[in-house]
Amino acid sequence: MVAEATRKSLLKVKIMDFITSTAILPLLFGCVGVFGLFKLLQRVRMKAYLRNAVVVITGATSGLGRECARVFYAAGAKLVLCGRNQEALEELTKELSASQATKVQTHKPYTVTFDLTDPGAIVTATAEILQCFGHVDVLINNAGISYRGTIVDTTTDVDKKVMETNYFGPIALTKALLPSMIKRRQGHVVAISSIQGKISIPFRSAYAASKHATQAFFDCLRAEMEQYEIEVTVISPGYIHTNLSLNAVTADGSTYGVMDKSTAQGRSPAEVARDVLAAVGKKKKDVILGDLLPSLAIYLRTLAPGLFFSLMASRARKERKSKT
Repeated sequence: MVAEATRKSLLKVKIMDFITSTAILPLLFGCVGVFGLFKLLQRVRMKAYLRNAVVVITGATSGLGRECARVFYAAGAKLVLCGRNQEALEELTKELSASQATKVQTHKPYTVTFDLTDPGAIVTATAEILQCFGHVDVLINNAGISYRGTIVDTTTDVDKKVMETNYFGPIALTKALLPSMIKRRQGHVVAISSIQGKISIPFRSAYAASKHATQAFFDCLRAEMEQYEIEVTVISPGYIHTNLSLNAVTADGSTYGVMDKSTAQGRSPAEVARDVLAAVGKKKKDVILGDLLPSLAIYLRTLAPGLFFSLMASRARKERKSKT
């Protein structure tokens, strides 16, 4: 027994000697060092990419757009803030200019007021945007509208309204700015989509359809713009605690006016904005910013569609029952 214990003790000593030998520890420390250096270089490159970059943000007056304006401004970007409310844009500009929470050189933002659902306004706005700094480095298509309602009760006019705001408006603005990016062989187009651009849930048909269309369009754009060295990033957040559900349009075109429980429990727009900044800085192509369950649902839709459809039907029954 004593001999066996001694043998085991010697074996442990030999194992520890091996682990701490020059063959293992330097390798481990080397891997940690390389990883740390990689992350450092990544942060440096991200900061350099965004500093002094001309960044256009639509829907900048509230919610995620407003928070994106704050984080990109703090990163040293030259902002062009777009929205329908000129007074709100000017208020945001004053707030940013008065902010001291940054260690980099900042630039006074420009504002361009227009409605994304008006094709003529987009043409005029494009010219104004290009006049601000002479070019655009990053376009963030953030403006959007949500929807709540049953398909059988929803008028086609409501479907069109959601598509005009969430799909046709952003792609019209993107197409208008693309020629200047192609000419410079430089640019970055960002689409703020949604988890519902990957999967569809009951009573969100118009919204999910517009986000699916957004995902498809910008996936195609990414492939076609590769030859011009233009980056395309699609970001798909889950629920964000904003006024999106309050301002949602319903089946008859009226305003929903209710803060959904899922929206109220969503991530803060400031947190999501920081993730958007990181995704743009790292030039990521497709980013999902969702909790575990929504992220799993995306894979479930592909790997086990029958189960996914059953779960969505169950969800529809429960939601319908809760309303009645």
